[in-house]
Amino acid sequence: MTDFLLIAGLGNPGSRFEGNRHNIGYQAVDELAETFRLTFSRTEHDALTAHGTIADERVILSKPQTFMNESGKAVQALTSYYKIPPERLLVIYDDLDLPLGTVRFRQEGSSGGHRGVQSIINRLSTRQFPRLRLGIGRPPGRMDPAAYVLQDFSEDEEPVMWDVLRMAKDLAEKWIKDAPITRRQGMTWRVDDEA
Repeated sequence: MTDFLLIAGLGNPGSRFEGNRHNIGYQAVDELAETFRLTFSRTEHDALTAHGTIADERVILSKPQTFMNESGKAVQALTSYYKIPPERLLVIYDDLDLPLGTVRFRQEGSSGGHRGVQSIINRLSTRQFPRLRLGIGRPPGRMDPAAYVLQDFSEDEEPVMWDVLRMAKDLAEKWIKDAPITRRQGMTWRVDDEA
């Protein structure tokens, strides 16, 4: 069972968190699922999963159903059960340190203070797994970052958010196809960049 790719979108389960900035990872894998007509029809290893084929690769999309800070529990269980090595795992999540409208690919690295990613690092005992960081920007003024990430995107931010989700979907598909982005340490895109 080593030929699967796993794409884990991070977020918090439950309808009250659905539109939160912290849940943009969930929304990104939802976009992938919708584009490729995959359905989150299984609950396994503390995650909702959608199994299917994208670009001739067997792919599992997952949304951990633990809360964000325990994301590693589901990711580790899925990688262990399906014998998926870290380089065949892509984690998609929100990033406070990137402006809204920015997407960054990294082949490996630290958690940057993101507790969901730190949980995955701790459970897998490695920082060497690819990730897509989706910028949500910093909170205004002195707002607590923990409160900010649990807010929904504003009406003004939503069009940019949808552009980010489309870009994340396209980059995830390129990663599945083993496009050049997977061989570089870090690349950043903005939704207003020329194609």
